[in-house]
Amino acid sequence: MQTDVTENNTVLTRKDFVSDQAVRWCPGCGDFMILANMQKAFANMNHKKEHFLSVSGIGCSSRITYYLDTYGIHSIHGRAIAVATGAKLANPELNVWVFTGDGDCMAIGGNHFIHACRRNADINIIIFNNKIYGMTKGQSSPTTPVGLKTKTAPEGSYEIPFNIGEVAIGAGATFFARVPDNDHALMEDVMMQAYHHKGTSVIEVLQNCVIFTDGIHDQITGRDTRSDNQLILEHGKPMVFGSENKMGLRVDGMRLLKHELENGTGQTLEHDAAETDSQMHLALAKMQLPEFPVAMGVIRKVEINTYSESVHQAIASAKKRTSFKSVKDLFLSGNTWEIE
Repeated sequence: MQTDVTENNTVLTRKDFVSDQAVRWCPGCGDFMILANMQKAFANMNHKKEHFLSVSGIGCSSRITYYLDTYGIHSIHGRAIAVATGAKLANPELNVWVFTGDGDCMAIGGNHFIHACRRNADINIIIFNNKIYGMTKGQSSPTTPVGLKTKTAPEGSYEIPFNIGEVAIGAGATFFARVPDNDHALMEDVMMQAYHHKGTSVIEVLQNCVIFTDGIHDQITGRDTRSDNQLILEHGKPMVFGSENKMGLRVDGMRLLKHELENGTGQTLEHDAAETDSQMHLALAKMQLPEFPVAMGVIRKVEINTYSESVHQAIASAKKRTSFKSVKDLFLSGNTWEIE
């Protein structure tokens, strides 16, 4: 396994990020894949180990903070992003990772999610999307497909689900990626790209729950169907997919269309993850079966000023304009008196 040298010239490996806690997920759960690839990615990040911070909310996904040997905060339901943002503002040197589920993040935590995307806080958010509430035993979540029978919708879910990529990019996220839980190389690559991105990085992992939604992503991730149903995006490369990459994407007016390639890539679009206009990124994030393949990899990666930088610039500017050097100075300003 590749390793890297951190800022303090210490070589780290995956084992350095394996905690002494027994991993308690159901056998076959996709969370194991996310944990393994996160540990590998951590080992390749040029960061001091004491500066890693893992933050989670509530749910099966949120147990991961116990299984990563980093500083960690197991916070409360839906509030992991708020806690992580505060930690990053307090200590900009931290390498902050948020681990959350589709229910924890997109329901009770939806408010914090959209504002983190809007502000471009310099944190990384990994969303475990199994399209169900797993830990609380199978209730519909904000990403549950219409018609799926759940504990709270025994006749089939009737709510229109969120598309996480659409929500993230629509709220202003500068980095959005989507990966299946069974593609180790792509997942680690996306994690590393998120680490190097300055701003809010959102990674949606299509994660399989073997108990309540087993096989929910099979059409997309299955060995026999994934080549036709996944579009693996690479910045600057043609957007092609299918058996032997014989299909591509083109535009007709304001609409995306798929077409069969004849000689070369022809009218096929090239992926530009760095385009500041989010229109194409939204279109790619919204693609779904059966009309289109599902876009995977880094869909959007745009560099703008981060929330952390803006806040600390404002603090530095305020300090220059005031004569107060501390809170004590402020308290002792103006009229003061002593009570004996």
